[in-house]
Amino acid sequence: MSSCNTNKKETTSCSITDEGCKTSTTKEHLDEYWCAMYTDVDITKLGWYEEKSSPSLELIKKTKLAKDAKQFHVGAGATTLIDSLVEGGFTNLIVNDISSCALNKIKNRIGEKQEAVAWIVDDLVNPTALENMPKVDLWNDRAVLHFFTKEKDQEAYFNVLNTKVKKNGFVILSVFNLEGATSCSGLEVKRYNAAMLQEKLGKNYQLLEKFNHIYTMPNGEDRPYVYTLFRRIV
Repeated sequence: MSSCNTNKKETTSCSITDEGCKTSTTKEHLDEYWCAMYTDVDITKLGWYEEKSSPSLELIKKTKLAKDAKQFHVGAGATTLIDSLVEGGFTNLIVNDISSCALNKIKNRIGEKQEAVAWIVDDLVNPTALENMPKVDLWNDRAVLHFFTKEKDQEAYFNVLNTKVKKNGFVILSVFNLEGATSCSGLEVKRYNAAMLQEKLGKNYQLLEKFNHIYTMPNGEDRPYVYTLFRRIV
């Protein structure tokens, strides 16, 4: 199955059977790579699936943002977080992923309610459509940033973030912590702690909360994450 292994000799794994999986990891084909993850696959078996995104929902609640505040959910995949937010009455959601296949999973689940969500298929580190996105009150990232292992990609990611987050807006970054996996689904990852994330964001952001969280994969294995909530003060 899709897995996030701590072993450095991890083999590429895209689905529970690995049948028909595209394994190109070059930047220009990452959309195909991730699309393969979500095609003809039971998403509840994927190595990052959450039945309910409780840690993310907890941090969003702590922002005390209004229901119509503009939230941007990056690299959302097929997360059930969007279902929960729509059901909770949030009305200004922007949901992004590099793979339309992944976003279609969410759309199929929420049905007609998908019309109330703005969907952006784009690459966070080589954006086109995202350049036209308005500024947001919340930037939420669960398990995306850690895939950007090259310094230039990290810089591109934070350039977009800094351009799009309003003053007094919030940033939630949830990634593998220093005890976490060294690779996920055949791709290397960069691990972080809260101090490292603060350094990436810079002095314009204030850390409001941090905590470690053990995510248990569908196969029963544990994956340590660090969850952080920042506020932009400048």
